Amino acid sequence: MCKKVPETRAMGATNHRATFISSFTTVLLAGTASGGPLGADGSATATEGDLPGLESWATHQHSDLWFRATTEDDAENEKVASDSDLVQRMRGGFKLPVVDHSRTVAQRNWYVRHPGYLERVFNRSRPYLHHIVEEIERRGMPLEFALLPIVESAFDPFAYSHGRAAGLWQIIPGTGRRFGLDQNWWYDGRRDVIASTRAALDYLEFLAERYDGDYELAVAAYNSGEGTVDRAIRRNKAAGKPTSFWDLKLPRETSSYVPKLLALADIVANPERYEITLPKIADTEELAVVDTGVQIDLALAADLAGIDIETLYKLNPGFNQWATAPSGPHQLVVPIVAKPRFQQAIAELPDNQKMRWQRHKIRDGESLSEIAEQYGVTVATLKQTNQISGSMIRAGQHLLVPTASAPKGSYALSAAARLSRQQNRERRGNRIEHRVVSGESLWTIAQRYSVSTRALASWNGMAPRDTLSVGKTLVVWTDAPVASRPGGSAITRKVNYTVRSGDSLARIAARFRVRVADLARWNNLDVEKILRPGQKLTMFVDVTRQST
Repeated sequence: MCKKVPETRAMGATNHRATFISSFTTVLLAGTASGGPLGADGSATATEGDLPGLESWATHQHSDLWFRATTEDDAENEKVASDSDLVQRMRGGFKLPVVDHSRTVAQRNWYVRHPGYLERVFNRSRPYLHHIVEEIERRGMPLEFALLPIVESAFDPFAYSHGRAAGLWQIIPGTGRRFGLDQNWWYDGRRDVIASTRAALDYLEFLAERYDGDYELAVAAYNSGEGTVDRAIRRNKAAGKPTSFWDLKLPRETSSYVPKLLALADIVANPERYEITLPKIADTEELAVVDTGVQIDLALAADLAGIDIETLYKLNPGFNQWATAPSGPHQLVVPIVAKPRFQQAIAELPDNQKMRWQRHKIRDGESLSEIAEQYGVTVATLKQTNQISGSMIRAGQHLLVPTASAPKGSYALSAAARLSRQQNRERRGNRIEHRVVSGESLWTIAQRYSVSTRALASWNGMAPRDTLSVGKTLVVWTDAPVASRPGGSAITRKVNYTVRSGDSLARIAARFRVRVADLARWNNLDVEKILRPGQKLTMFVDVTRQST
């Protein structure tokens, strides 16, 4: 959650292998719960589970234990791992003095009153924390920085805030580009655990140097941007006042941001003092990076690695679609025990078998945009794949189209699947689908339906300042009566339908006067797959279009 500033924007196979991977997945699937530390005004802030765009897609809690592979050959190594504690290692690298300011005390008191929150976020950090600690130590930076993802995202790699910040480190688009993170339809480096950690630490190093080693000012600037901190420093200098973080007049969010980090560090350093028991995290590497060489289907990659696809997405949250990006990065993160199997499988699989392709014969009157919509890809992807420089295509020619190897429902943590869950959640009021037309923004649409821009953005997994593309479908929930249907809006009701013998997506869509593409999107279906009698479908039917 970041503020806009003129200068920059701130960031924000074997049985033992199977046992480990199963436990690894359990940790990754740990659910979120609403709640978080205090805002500057003493109110609770949305730092876990209730941030706009966040998906609480699993709700069960995992065990406190972090299981690892055990065999007679590695029993001694396992004993060493069980005796080592990553949290203890972090304590040894803490460098920031804890200022017992009233703001720090307030934040600390909140954490102490909510030990369950601390347990959840530390357990959720398990797959990622060792890598982060290693990177911070390698740079000689304060290990308190390893706690920043708690403040930023509660260690949710899919977190997306109303300030357009994404990932564990809550990096906004401008800062991501500034520090070399690609952001496109296929991939968002701000959510890539490895790449975003590198970028976040690069930014923190830059800020520490800018403020002559004052880490409190560096952390404040990480939250609000160095422009905001610089202006506050200039104001104090002009008034003859001190220029420490505690003396500066900064945005309310930033004024509580540094105390949150210091309060966390104090509790981690002295858990007994505050009667807090923190989960023990083995001080061993859990992740491995494997080069795939070329673009690869994620369902295929998960199968080759011997892990489930949800685990693969959780370790590689930067990938938006069903496959890695055509132009890279051609790397995937897997549990370290899966690395040998995955590397061997990747080496043995020909590059032309790492993606599934479909030949599409161009029909009279078809455009690239229509073909792209049909297959759920972008026009740019079609152009790049088929080496098309302009927009002209000829009927009778063939296009190669990348398609998913598994049903769309298998890619449960793709951007489209996460958005579908967000848009299809039950809420109060009338559900309206609004198709964006030229010239509209989230603000104008919110005004039309008498809802807040932030709520509209949240319902659609967006941030209030995000731009809209013409034709995009938004979901609106409102109690206000809608007399007309401007901009292609529709008053809808949720309908649960059981597939009957002889049904097809096209036949059901025609019956309820909805689009096949929407019916497939609502149910995360592949339009080419045959429906099974008894299969359950969800539809959002426009009641104004149904015949009596």
